[in-house]
Amino acid sequence: MTTRRFPNDFLWGTATASFQVEGAADADGRGPSIWDTFCRQPGAVRNADNGDVACDHYHRVAEDLDLVRGLGVGSYRFSVAWPRIQPTGRGPANQPGLDFYRRLVDGLAARDVEATITLYHWDLPQALQDDGGWVVRDTAERFAEYADIVARAIGDGAARWITLNEPWCSAWRGYEVGDHAPGITDVGQAAAAHHHLLLAHGRATQVLREVTPEVPVGISLNLAALRSGTDDPVDVAATRRMDGNRNRIFLDPLFTGEYPADMLEHYASAEPGFSVVRDGDLATISQPLDFLGVNYYSPEIIVDASRLQAARELGYTVPTRRDGHDLDAVGVRSPGASVTLMNWEIDATGLRDILVRVSREFTDIPLYVTENGAAFDDYVGPGGAVLDGDRVAYVGAHLGAVLDAIADGADVKGYFYWSVLDNFEWAFGYSRRFGLVWVDFPTSTRLPKASYHWYATTIRANGIE
Repeated sequence: MTTRRFPNDFLWGTATASFQVEGAADADGRGPSIWDTFCRQPGAVRNADNGDVACDHYHRVAEDLDLVRGLGVGSYRFSVAWPRIQPTGRGPANQPGLDFYRRLVDGLAARDVEATITLYHWDLPQALQDDGGWVVRDTAERFAEYADIVARAIGDGAARWITLNEPWCSAWRGYEVGDHAPGITDVGQAAAAHHHLLLAHGRATQVLREVTPEVPVGISLNLAALRSGTDDPVDVAATRRMDGNRNRIFLDPLFTGEYPADMLEHYASAEPGFSVVRDGDLATISQPLDFLGVNYYSPEIIVDASRLQAARELGYTVPTRRDGHDLDAVGVRSPGASVTLMNWEIDATGLRDILVRVSREFTDIPLYVTENGAAFDDYVGPGGAVLDGDRVAYVGAHLGAVLDAIADGADVKGYFYWSVLDNFEWAFGYSRRFGLVWVDFPTSTRLPKASYHWYATTIRANGIE
């Protein structure tokens, strides 16, 4: 066995998100979010689970920060709940909400851990959704005001800002597929939401640079490592369309100041769609970033929707439920592939591929893997331990892929494991566990898993074997 070392300045981290861990849904003036509402829709979330209590992180923040410190990470990535700061998405700040995040950043500082702060991880105030949500331009301006409030209140404790987490999910899963809040299925609204989310990113970036000019600003994208299921031109074309929706429709406006022409043509008949774009918007969206966050879990194998039978004959597993995207492109699973409990194919080479592609084709700014992790069928054994060797193997392989990307010229500066705690996994409720720490949800008891101790050892060694 040999040890592969990371650069001496490599940043190790872990992460959570507000709605997934905080709970305290009605505490201290917090308003309802679109996910509070979505959880109440019959059939929307498995087992009718909700985020009312979640991991009770709001009341157990000191305990959880001790767990973060115990890993030895250099940074903890968390998100601020917009409805905890502005219960209706407008107006003056809710001081108890700001006080909570002040305790959080101060607690991290006391433990010598940097704060990587995400401003938006999907929990839009419901009042803004009632007025149109991300489909309307005003929401982007409200987001800029919210960013200003947060930056002035806790910006002195921020090591880096992330404006949005995975805006693809907010726009396309929330407004076109409909399995994320707010649960709308309208491709025209999804395209408009997409643009307004990027505009919100740009406006917030301007605000953050004004209020905290010394703090780096970036965005986290769930970029897709896409592979055509066959060499058939029809499948290759379907993969290109999927690449347009999943990757280029973000990377092009952020780094070239233009939307890809094929995507504008594809969505030309969708209303309101990209007709919401105004002069000057793309200049706002494409202002220089200090870093890019990349979230990765699994590659995607794509075939054209007309070729599903051919894919089956080749041994691919075809999903029984298709996400939409109006692309006539379907993700399938490779023959014999190992999968996580999310039914996501395990292949770490996709992480290397997407990091190298971004660095070669789009930007030379620093990259961070801001999410990577896996859900497995964890359980507490009779000896009182969670022996999650499958997670250790998954993370080890993906850290190896990060080293491969660095060797191939990608400027990867850090890695954040998702997530430090088992938590509310959106439409899957509490049925999927990604954490390094087991959470017994009825009691909120925490139990570090074997992967927690392995990750801490890896960080101390700054390398993998």
